[in-house]
Amino acid sequence: MAISPSEIIDSYHFRHACKEFDAEKKIPEEIFDTILQTGRLSPSSFGFEPWLYLIVQQPTLREKLREVTWGGQKQIPTASHLIVILARKSHYMRYDSDYITHMMRDVMGLPAAVMEKKREVYRNFQQNDFKLLESERAMFDWACKQTYIALGNMMTTAAMLGVDSCPIEGFDREKIEAVLRNHLSVETDKFGISCMVAFGYRVREGRPKTRQPIEEITRWFS
Repeated sequence: MAISPSEIIDSYHFRHACKEFDAEKKIPEEIFDTILQTGRLSPSSFGFEPWLYLIVQQPTLREKLREVTWGGQKQIPTASHLIVILARKSHYMRYDSDYITHMMRDVMGLPAAVMEKKREVYRNFQQNDFKLLESERAMFDWACKQTYIALGNMMTTAAMLGVDSCPIEGFDREKIEAVLRNHLSVETDKFGISCMVAFGYRVREGRPKTRQPIEEITRWFS
């Protein structure tokens, strides 16, 4: 095996929500690119990749984000790299949208007949199984769920490479989206914020993990 089971568990014990980073230590380009690639390669429902990653390195832009992010006061200015994770708004994720057609035709390379069959399955999923078409917020929240898969993968990859991270969702959504629209040229009719994640190197050790015993959070049906 390329990596042992014990090394994986050690990485999970190493990872914690780092509240402050060493601002002088920067993540090597190859290491960060690996972290970012695991976000790109993450799974998403139906493979439709509803995400957009903004890597915000400019201090003045970070400061504008920090001003409306109560949960990232120390992380945002000290992180080596900061990613703002966006999710596509509901009308772009509908089964009949141009974006979904683009994904099936241009990215997945599906033949027309296969595209229409997949679209029908997707329509039924949205309309009947999850009833996402009843609410724009439900559709957007569903898109955000996909980004959290990528978020978890990037943080785990970082931990395995000895890099610290902190997921951030302690912010004023409307004010953050105003910053994105006015200062980062984000088309907020297409994208909304899902979360942020900061990466870097800790200035102090994290506390030991506190988790429920495995017996209390699992039920086996053998």
